[in-house]
Amino acid sequence: MIPRMPVATVVLAAAIALVAFASPVGAQLPAPGQPMAADRPQNAAERALVAQHPDEWAKLTPEQRARVLANYRQWQTMNPAERAAARRNFDQFRNLPPQERHQVLQGLRQWRQLPAAQREQLREAYAHYQKLPPEQRQKVLQHYQQFQHLPPAQRQHMLDNYRRWQHMTPAQRTAARVHWWQFHLKHPPPHPKIP
Repeated sequence: MIPRMPVATVVLAAAIALVAFASPVGAQLPAPGQPMAADRPQNAAERALVAQHPDEWAKLTPEQRARVLANYRQWQTMNPAERAAARRNFDQFRNLPPQERHQVLQGLRQWRQLPAAQREQLREAYAHYQKLPPEQRQKVLQHYQQFQHLPPAQRQHMLDNYRRWQHMTPAQRTAARVHWWQFHLKHPPPHPKIP
C-alpha cells in the first residue's frame, strides 16, 4: 500500500495525470519554416495528443498550451510505477469534495509561484519529514495544526521570528537560546491549578 501523500504532491501528480488522460488539447501546428514554440507540439506523440481535441486546444491560452505540453513531456519520462501512482493520485484528487479540490488547486498555484530554490528546499524538507519515525511525524502535524489555528498576527510574528532565526549565525543562535532559557528561568509560566 502506498502511504498517503501530502496535498501538494497529489496536486502535482494530478496535473501530470490530467494532461495524459483528460487535457483539452487538439491540433495546431506551426507553419512550415516557423520555429517551434513552447506552446506547440514538437514530436509525433505530442501532435497526436493535440489532435485528439482540436476545439478545446483552440480555447487554451499560449501559457496553458505550454503547460499542457510540458506536463505531457514530463508524463512521457515517467516509468510505469510513477504513472500508476499519478493515476491513483489523480483519482484521489477527483474524488475530493469541491472545497478541498479548490484548496488543492490554490496550493498548486502558490507552488508554481515559488522560486525554484524555495521549491527545492520544500522538497528536501518533505523528504526529511518522510524519513521521520511515525511519532515524530505526528508531532510535526500537531504543531502545524496548532500554528494554523493561531490568529493571523501571531502566525506572522512566528514567521518573522523564524526568518530572523534563519539569518542568524550559529553563535547568534546559541546566544538567543541562552537568553531564552535565562528569561524563562526568571519568569516561569504559571502552573495550572489542579482541581
